[in-house]
Amino acid sequence: MKHLLFLTLALIVLSTGIRAQNDVSMKADSADSLPYYQIPDYPEAYTAEAVAARMIDGLGFRYYWATEGLRAEDLAFRPNDDARTTEETLDHILGLSTTILNAVLQKPNEPQAEQAELTFEQKRKATLETLKMASDKLRSSPEGALEDYPIIFKRGESTREFPFWNLINGPIADAIWHCGQVVSFRRSSGNPFNSKVSVFSGKLVE
Repeated sequence: MKHLLFLTLALIVLSTGIRAQNDVSMKADSADSLPYYQIPDYPEAYTAEAVAARMIDGLGFRYYWATEGLRAEDLAFRPNDDARTTEETLDHILGLSTTILNAVLQKPNEPQAEQAELTFEQKRKATLETLKMASDKLRSSPEGALEDYPIIFKRGESTREFPFWNLINGPIADAIWHCGQVVSFRRSSGNPFNSKVSVFSGKLVE
């Protein structure tokens, strides 16, 4: 996906206000102030909404470190002529993150006019903040809210809805899958994943 949905551009503008409301346990990298430098503290109670938010937090943490320090040669890397480049994979993850956010905001996914391409840094920022907004919305939702968060696809006069279940095994799982691809690709292009990152604890191990 070469061009991005209009929502991602708005997220960049809105991000400052969103970050002010972030959980104090969410550390930000001092260089770029992006979410998911480490995973936030887990909720006190298990609810479906909290578990779904935690899955997105895990995705955000993996994405943060999968993309941290990528170089131009890493972004251009592809394992073969039929595969996406790393940057094209990141474009796809950004589209998936927008679909996730649209579901919890109860907004349809519609074809959008082409937008000016963003830089890698802008795409990374938009993806991380999109995921954080979706997680925050889920964490603050009442129990039973997932039934009200379907994936909606609108094409002209045609609208199709899929339950939140499809968001879990679809866009969320797919984005995690592609984060793994980015990690594999960057290793192949000579810039391995930070070995101090613990995806189990959700922290950088010093």
